[in-house]
Amino acid sequence: MAKEANFTLVQLRYFRAAAELGSMTAAAQRISVSQSAVSTAVHHLERELGVQLLIRRHARGLELTAAGERFLQELRGFLTHAEELTESARSLGSDLVGELSVGCFQTLTPFYLPMLLREFGARQPAVRVEAVEGDMAEVQESLRTGVCELALLYDMDLDGDIEREVLAMAPPYVLVPEGHRLAGCSGVRLADLADEPMVLLDLPVSREYFRSVVARAGAEPRISHRTKSYETVRALVAAGYGWSLLNQRPAHDRTYDGARVVCLPPADRLPALPVVLARLRGVRLTGRAQAFAAACREALRG
Repeated sequence: MAKEANFTLVQLRYFRAAAELGSMTAAAQRISVSQSAVSTAVHHLERELGVQLLIRRHARGLELTAAGERFLQELRGFLTHAEELTESARSLGSDLVGELSVGCFQTLTPFYLPMLLREFGARQPAVRVEAVEGDMAEVQESLRTGVCELALLYDMDLDGDIEREVLAMAPPYVLVPEGHRLAGCSGVRLADLADEPMVLLDLPVSREYFRSVVARAGAEPRISHRTKSYETVRALVAAGYGWSLLNQRPAHDRTYDGARVVCLPPADRLPALPVVLARLRGVRLTGRAQAFAAACREALRG
């Protein structure tokens, strides 16, 4: 008969912190325990499992072994559900309770998150939702590390370990300043803007998408200004520094300084971006995350 492993949830949590932070010291600081407590917990786990999980490198901190990588991946889901089981037992006969972290691509956050928090909060007032914003790569990494269970992303350049569900489509539109020669048109071809400067939303993956959209229309962008800020794109266009492409449209056409942009539909057949609800493939969602996913489907699919 195989020996039964003997370790605690506390030791598992200590190992997760050390593995994710790459440092016993940093893990101890996060958990507010001594470094020796973390080191002892990791050593105990390795002895009980009979396999090395971490490699201690003096100059570079901790590195996961192949077994450690696999163990950490399985452990994240296990600890999430251990926490959910505890909360479920505490709240028998009542609604869902606890915290839920949701990732969100930074340009989607102001358009979707307030509405979703309102809708979900009305259904599950005892669940506190925390948003984790970032670019596409940062939010995907938050899913992998267990920082968040779900994320709202565009379906562009997502990695194979990210499972996605399409919630809405976001077609691109053209932005020009008020008074532009094409401002009164019912539609505009990107080739008609090829000789004019373009303001580019310069975020990882987004920049490649916008470049590809212009190329698909048979034009080459003349990029005059780059910015990582959605609102700065609008402000620069309104100020006459060029035209631009965006996918999410605010309810009004005024910029922060009171200027105005004109939003035009493209006459070209351009690819829309799917807005997706993403999760790490193979990880079972908690009840809180399942409820939030249901709220997303209802709100965004109408």
